[in-house]
Amino acid sequence: MLLFETGLPTRCYPPEGDIRLERLRPGRHRSHCPYKGVADRLWDLPDHPDGAALAWSYGQPYPAVAAVAGRIAFYDELVDVTLDGVRQQRPRSPSTEEAHRAVAQPPG
Repeated sequence: MLLFETGLPTRCYPPEGDIRLERLRPGRHRSHCPYKGVADRLWDLPDHPDGAALAWSYGQPYPAVAAVAGRIAFYDELVDVTLDGVRQQRPRSPSTEEAHRAVAQPPG
């Protein structure tokens, strides 16, 4: 599933079963998007220089994007993504810098 948002790179939201979750560590943060809602699960990538909150999912996204529920997205700007056997080029966006990523809201 691809999600298109104005001014941001297209995000791929594969099903959780397609993700190697053993390589990720559950994060302690949440984030909010005015378009999608609350990302209630975030993951860190240990041993990655920009590893905080590199992946996320929405348990109950807003109705307009309900199809992403339970799927996981990554900051493709910071990790290598392969889709259907083809390595994707890394996009550029403000999310490339940690200060612009959603890592500041602890759950609660």
